[in-house]
Amino acid sequence: MLLLRCHLKRALPQKVSCRFCAVMGKLQSKFKHSTYKYSRPDGFIEEKIQTKAFQEYSPAHVDTVSVVAALNSDLCVSGGKDKTAVAYNWRTGNVVKRFKGHEREITKIACIYKSSQFFSASRDKMVMMWDLQSSSQPRQQFSGHTMVVTGLTVSPDSSQLCTGSRDNTLLLWDVGTGQCAERASVSRNLVTHLCWVPREHYILQTSEDKTIRLWDSRGLQVAHTFPTQQHIQTYCEVSEDGHKCVSCSSGFEGEGCEATLWDLRQTRSRICEYRGHFQTVASCIFLPRALASMPAIATSSHDCKVKIWNQDTGACLFTLSLDGSGPLTSLAVADSVSLLCVSFSRGIHLLRVDRSQGLELREVAAF
Repeated sequence: MLLLRCHLKRALPQKVSCRFCAVMGKLQSKFKHSTYKYSRPDGFIEEKIQTKAFQEYSPAHVDTVSVVAALNSDLCVSGGKDKTAVAYNWRTGNVVKRFKGHEREITKIACIYKSSQFFSASRDKMVMMWDLQSSSQPRQQFSGHTMVVTGLTVSPDSSQLCTGSRDNTLLLWDVGTGQCAERASVSRNLVTHLCWVPREHYILQTSEDKTIRLWDSRGLQVAHTFPTQQHIQTYCEVSEDGHKCVSCSSGFEGEGCEATLWDLRQTRSRICEYRGHFQTVASCIFLPRALASMPAIATSSHDCKVKIWNQDTGACLFTLSLDGSGPLTSLAVADSVSLLCVSFSRGIHLLRVDRSQGLELREVAAF
């Protein structure tokens, strides 16, 4: 029997052997170990490791991904160090279209939701407007910043675009003409993110000067400045009803690393804080009620973890560890049960919420 095995091994063609290994590798990639923590009803935090079905899709980018945003319930748009914006069908795992025009890394993406149009900002100081239904060339270009563009948001009626930069300025643009309508500058205001308040004239902005500002787009004036924080404010988002906003901060070894919920309408004061990450929190988003069945917030951090929080109490409901992914840099709602998360090392992760046994979050695909 031993002699027969030796003869078979020598006789097996190298191509068949390689093909067999490739098939086995592909099968192994269908399963993945996930580490997660969840809060039981008695308050105990339990940690589990499970092996779940997992799909490795074709990569969206050939280099590190920086940002992802949802274009509609099937498509997302991402950008990164390969200078390319990619429209991707995350349900099928297929690239829909690639858009090339920037000369350096893409830093921000802003989509006109449920349309075919979106904007990209870059380290090349440019902002470009693209249309999925037209050519791969930009429909409009916006040039006015002198440093990397780090903030990008579209007005609710899609007629205006606001951009921010490390050059301390905010610019307000007419989308139709590509002309700059307003310019504002604040000393040391190194913009990290911008978010337009739904159905309002106001724009929320975070900064490296540890400040959160609310701008009135009518004249581009600061309408309110929130209390200065202890750490750099990295990101912000406004709730769908426009009543609340959430911001998050830089940090290290648990110092800082928090997200903060603010009142936007009356007192404009701090409502709640969410603490539990151990490195910079890079993104924070409101979750749709259908996704979490309660008011909830999700955060992603450089500590490789995505956390879901009870918006009202600040309790951490679930923690998903994307081990080996590197820092997590961007987070977006894909549909009523799915999130998209960008990591430094592994591209874009598709996460799914499962409420069959309480609230759980698991990784189901990566691209």
